[in-house]
Amino acid sequence: MKVVCVGHSTYDTTLPMDFYPAENLKYRITEHIECGGGPASNGAYLLAKWGMDTTMMSAVGDDYYGQQIVKEFKEIGANIDCLEVHSNYMTPSSYIIANRSSGSRTIITSKKDPIRKLDHDGHIPADLILIDGEHPETAEAVLLANPDAISVIDAGRLTDDTKRLGKLVKYVVCSKVFAEEFAGRKIDVSDLDSLIYCYEKLREYFQNTVVITLEDKGSFTKLEDYEILPTVKVQAVDSTGAGDIFHGAFTYFIGNGYSLRDTIHYASITSAISITRVGARISIPELSEVLHYDELI
Repeated sequence: MKVVCVGHSTYDTTLPMDFYPAENLKYRITEHIECGGGPASNGAYLLAKWGMDTTMMSAVGDDYYGQQIVKEFKEIGANIDCLEVHSNYMTPSSYIIANRSSGSRTIITSKKDPIRKLDHDGHIPADLILIDGEHPETAEAVLLANPDAISVIDAGRLTDDTKRLGKLVKYVVCSKVFAEEFAGRKIDVSDLDSLIYCYEKLREYFQNTVVITLEDKGSFTKLEDYEILPTVKVQAVDSTGAGDIFHGAFTYFIGNGYSLRDTIHYASITSAISITRVGARISIPELSEVLHYDELI
């Protein structure tokens, strides 16, 4: 299968700490972690790592961060013919405080004006597509050129672009925040009616398969009936990239013929393993580790 991922590329610097820092003080740590990041970019890295024929469509600057991102994709075996390097563009960068005591993370991203359309016309063959709403004109072109492809949008931010692109894909896999903002109602996981309300608002608009991710509470969708599919319980040390990794794994399993239930289950395992490690891209487990996880617990 040919996989095409279209979306945001950034370079992450993760600062592991055992608490959240207070304002106007100085701290010293003994290590930090650097690697590429971004929703569809992390998804593409996972898909290439798991042996898929993966093309990454994105833009980086002709700078140190951009060079490192290109190097990582080369080393993992992804096709970077459509990973554009622009001399007049600064690669976005993210600075992440990872609180190991709680597993939470705080992200500050530095990013200038986004590039809506890449130089590539978007006519590239694809059996499987993952997008995140970045470079929306190119993402739309790829989707329209491959109407029979299995397509997934990682819907994290509610924008006009994600709303438009979400109508063109087969699977809208959105965050709880996205669902709440779209439906205009807060989700209380203990209140099934709130979940059903948001889900049906999304289904009515997008007319496709909808999955709402609920972080450590699992995922909500409709199978035989409405259902919260629980995630795997682990001791989290860094949740950076957990959503991106979930979406990448979701794309892998749904594209390889797994049922929606099993796809969500294995994507949840993948994400859960990742948050037991510091860093995003470097925390992605091996496929064999995910497939055999149930046997080990």
